[in-house]
Amino acid sequence: MSLNLVAQDFLDILQFAEDVQFLTAHPPDPVSSSEAMIKSEARLLCLLLLLSCLSLLLYPSLFDPKPGPPQPCPHTPQKNISILLWHWPFGQPYSLKGDKCLTAYNISHCFLTDDTDALPSVDVVVFHHQELSRGASALPRHRLAWQRWVWMSLEPPVNNANLHQLNGVFNWTMSYRRDADIPIPYGVTVPGVQRLNVQAATNRSYFACWLVSKYRPSQARAGVYQSLKREIPIEVFGKWKKNPLPDHMLLPTISKCLFYLAFENSEARDYISEKLWRNAFQSGAIPVVLGPSRATYEAVAPPHSFIHVSDFRSTAELATYLKHVAAARQVYEGYLQWHHTHTIKTLTDWRERLCQICARYPSLPASKVYQDLEGWVHS
Repeated sequence: MSLNLVAQDFLDILQFAEDVQFLTAHPPDPVSSSEAMIKSEARLLCLLLLLSCLSLLLYPSLFDPKPGPPQPCPHTPQKNISILLWHWPFGQPYSLKGDKCLTAYNISHCFLTDDTDALPSVDVVVFHHQELSRGASALPRHRLAWQRWVWMSLEPPVNNANLHQLNGVFNWTMSYRRDADIPIPYGVTVPGVQRLNVQAATNRSYFACWLVSKYRPSQARAGVYQSLKREIPIEVFGKWKKNPLPDHMLLPTISKCLFYLAFENSEARDYISEKLWRNAFQSGAIPVVLGPSRATYEAVAPPHSFIHVSDFRSTAELATYLKHVAAARQVYEGYLQWHHTHTIKTLTDWRERLCQICARYPSLPASKVYQDLEGWVHS
């Protein structure tokens, strides 16, 4: 409705008011009173219609068919979740004093304990697989119907023995696997600048480095290494070569390498260990990876941050490409550009991993049971 029409309607209203005033001062004769009354009622009806239109124009929100946003419900306090770690992984305990999940990881209402006497009162019980498989620990004889038991392991399937004995026992899984109920990867990629003093290629002492403690000739990585070392120089560190690196020297040493061989000891689904996240990414070396598929690495690693062994038809072809990258400064630095847009967070503390249960607790299935845990682990 235009302003001109609104103005005209107001003039009509004023004219109607003048007519009413005139009729009041000069009553019509009986003959014409009926006709005047009809005209008056008609004009009154028009006036009411006009006022309705003006209301729609000036106050449209009064007639809006869309409801407003719902009012928030009163806040319901979040339930405290208590988690019992039945035994410490590899027998290495950490302190659980205080509210660790809140103070260290900003996860509230989450309480950890390793006191097995608390079994009857906790919500969740976590069991690390290696102690169960070796017989170093046993499952409790009784469990409460409402209690949830969690199977936890960061090892690839080949290192998880005696799984068939645990079928039908656990409700949830904690693993590096992305499809685990509580995923606990070795590391994650997050936005941000990697505050790392990456050395220029010309300042590096070694062409390629490899850190290995348990070398087995039957492993795929052993075959790749034996073939690749004929093409390029590889400096090997670790217990296998009786050349171990103490923790404080690991990253400074690898930072002197152009490439780091992030070869996993097992090519398993989603299994990407600290060999990539810590050894390569946090040292500033370009990782040459052997493990799950390229698609898996692309899903979790920074963009254009690694070289995958499977991209090449032979180790000789791989070696040729590595020599090309090392010689072409722009190409080499292209693999390090992600440091300006992404950073790496490694998860190394078992307490942080346990706190992740509380973060995911509201969305975890209440009635799930792994009837074939062995099948899931090997899938």
